[in-house]
Amino acid sequence: MLQAAIDADGRPLDGLIVASPSNPTGTVLSPEGMKEICDFCTANKIRFISDEIYHGLSMREGARIASALEYKSDTVVINSFSKYFCMTGWRVGWIVCSDPAIKSALEVLLQNLFISAPTLSQLGAAAAFDCAEELDGHVARYRRNLKVLVDGLPQAGFDRVRPPDGAFYLYCDVTNFLRRTGTQDSLALCRRILDDTAVALTSGLDFDPDRGHKYVRFSYSGSTAAMEDAVGRLQRWSAALPP
Repeated sequence: MLQAAIDADGRPLDGLIVASPSNPTGTVLSPEGMKEICDFCTANKIRFISDEIYHGLSMREGARIASALEYKSDTVVINSFSKYFCMTGWRVGWIVCSDPAIKSALEVLLQNLFISAPTLSQLGAAAAFDCAEELDGHVARYRRNLKVLVDGLPQAGFDRVRPPDGAFYLYCDVTNFLRRTGTQDSLALCRRILDDTAVALTSGLDFDPDRGHKYVRFSYSGSTAAMEDAVGRLQRWSAALPP
């Protein structure tokens, strides 16, 4: 697929960024798929950046999420305390980079942007490494929440969705709701649903300017009770719409 894209474009590929698990679809590359991409980038001298911010959030118990560093030592890996470690808003994360030229450029850039993460954020991040039992409990809750959505959303008409492998998002095709509500795109639909039900969804236009107009993203990182309540509201709302 990568080679076909390069051939179609007619220009060499200098770099590749891959997110696994991904936002908004929750797609996870298999270890074999990650190795194949790494090997392709190495063979073709393509710089590889692996976005691993959602590592640790597997929706399949026992499934392994591979890191690009397992297969390509010069990969630039980006990670964060915002997702698995539940520190959204603390604005702290890390980069793994072995290339001296890139490290030098990063140091110059970061020093001019913020110098370093705040002391409290660093102390909190260090403490988070000792909270695996609590954090894995959150992952178990995300899995329960996912089941609530997968079981309940089709009854509300949100049935064009593939259960994710990771992260905590569902990406759903809402073409049928655009027709039933007369809304022009998913952004307008999200506004309508928010006004009618107080359930907040994210328009696919935030992620894909070409096809996002017919998709919405559900997040299930909240409480299980909130997921059950949201599903019930959407089911009642959908039942009142024209077929």
